[in-house]
Amino acid sequence: MISRAGITDSKTESTPLELNCKLTPLDGTPLEDATLYRQLVGSLVYLTVTRPDIAYVVHIVSQFMSAPRSSHFSAVLRIIRYVKGTLFHGLHFSANSSLVLSGYSDADWAADPTDRRSTTGYCFFLGSSLLSWRSKKQTVVSRSSTESEYRALADATAELLWLRWLLADMGVTHSSATMLHCDNRSAI
Repeated sequence: MISRAGITDSKTESTPLELNCKLTPLDGTPLEDATLYRQLVGSLVYLTVTRPDIAYVVHIVSQFMSAPRSSHFSAVLRIIRYVKGTLFHGLHFSANSSLVLSGYSDADWAADPTDRRSTTGYCFFLGSSLLSWRSKKQTVVSRSSTESEYRALADATAELLWLRWLLADMGVTHSSATMLHCDNRSAI
């Protein structure tokens, strides 16, 4: 993927996206041939299976597959430079980890500059091992941060119930409630 992107220098990035970067469909100039952009984004989507740290930014750049522009391509190259600098990052599953399930949920209220929809994000741990994660744009526009957080919690709760069912099916039962953490006081 690095060679296909044409990155031959040794430059790496410490973050996959610039701080407060808001990509819109009209940023930059249109790409003459979007084939490389689509191939690279497709490869990054595949990479998110083992690299949840890039899931959100890959979600952002994948929104521009139909009409990518130069700024979107620059963002993809930055993600690849970040991956290049963090090749040995990934998921770690410990054999000695406890079998206690816990989750974290968050949302960014109206953060998409194009349609003002929020993005839901959640992750679940089994002991210290990351088990499930998701970053997805919400289907409706929320009127408040509380509403946005509630929607994120609802999605996380659905995943939590499925994970508890799956774990019970594998013989790992949970007799107590599962902790689902949220940072929004109003939603709590």
